Amino acid sequence: MTEFTDLPIRDDLKGLHPYGAPQIDVPVQLNVNENTFGIPEPVLDDIAAELGRAIRGANRYPDREFTALRDGLAAYVGHGVAPEQIWAANGSNEIFQQLLQAFGGIGRTMLGFRPTYSMYPLLSAGVGVRWIGVDRQEDWEVSADYAIAAVEREHPDIVVLCTPNNPTGTPLGLDVIEAIYDAHPGMLIVDEAYVEFQDAPSAVTLLPGRERLVVSRTMSKAFAFAGVRLGYLVADPAVADALRLVRLPYHLSVLTQAAAVAALRHSGEMLAQVDAIKRQRDRMIRELTVLGYRPYPTASNFVLFGGVADPQRIFQGLLDAGVIIRDVGIPNTLRVTAGTEEETTAFLEALARLAD
Repeated sequence: MTEFTDLPIRDDLKGLHPYGAPQIDVPVQLNVNENTFGIPEPVLDDIAAELGRAIRGANRYPDREFTALRDGLAAYVGHGVAPEQIWAANGSNEIFQQLLQAFGGIGRTMLGFRPTYSMYPLLSAGVGVRWIGVDRQEDWEVSADYAIAAVEREHPDIVVLCTPNNPTGTPLGLDVIEAIYDAHPGMLIVDEAYVEFQDAPSAVTLLPGRERLVVSRTMSKAFAFAGVRLGYLVADPAVADALRLVRLPYHLSVLTQAAAVAALRHSGEMLAQVDAIKRQRDRMIRELTVLGYRPYPTASNFVLFGGVADPQRIFQGLLDAGVIIRDVGIPNTLRVTAGTEEETTAFLEALARLAD
């Protein structure tokens, strides 16, 4: 059988592996940080009605400036953000791809602090950007002095900061972000995919006067929209102008725009689930500690826990019990998404049985 490495693929892509978490149909799926509560029925009804109206005009190309969506996102973000500061795409992965296409390219570099989101190196490779991974400090922290030293040593064109960080859940203070921006003359991207689950202020508050700062977000997590694929960024309007040079024509379908616009009308109802998710997250932290594991501090909708002597045995044992979580490749750790109360109970009870 022919493999892609047998084809005349680019040399810099050889040896890489595509992104992919296991897709296994089990009753309790807590492996990819989805919002397992789902979309409330009243919100579903409004989304369905909006989709019905949109499909009637699907013979026409969508609004390539997604005007209504930008208005809705700007209102949701708040902090005086204008629609011109918003850009959206098919998931935050496409946001990053467009940013790298516009501000990266052959001969340029992007620096991040690992372990972090595994797509960063892959997205970098896709557009010829060299990825520079710098190890985090103890307990996955990154101090301002440590980050500045890395920036001054490596001179990257782009710096990416994931906060709360995936897969560790570690938040990053605004003071650290400010310090890195001041020390770094290139683009600074702050990935806030899990921002709704943290109690600290958003990096959006740092945007005034910082034209090289980009804050990336997604509707996949708090809005339970993982299957819709809607990511967005907040930045100086000049950033959106740059992305217009590299985006594909009409890249957001009428259906994606309609679904997101409708969901944003119900942001209060959607965010009501966030507190419930945080309660289950905190419950897992307490009970994992009782079971003898070491859950790391997290400001996200998941928990990375250490003290796992045999991660593969625990992973498989949970899977056999109908629960899937994630082995993210960090020795002696596993990561679990905070699900519903019933899902969390199923996970904790199955884990307790394996510990006996």
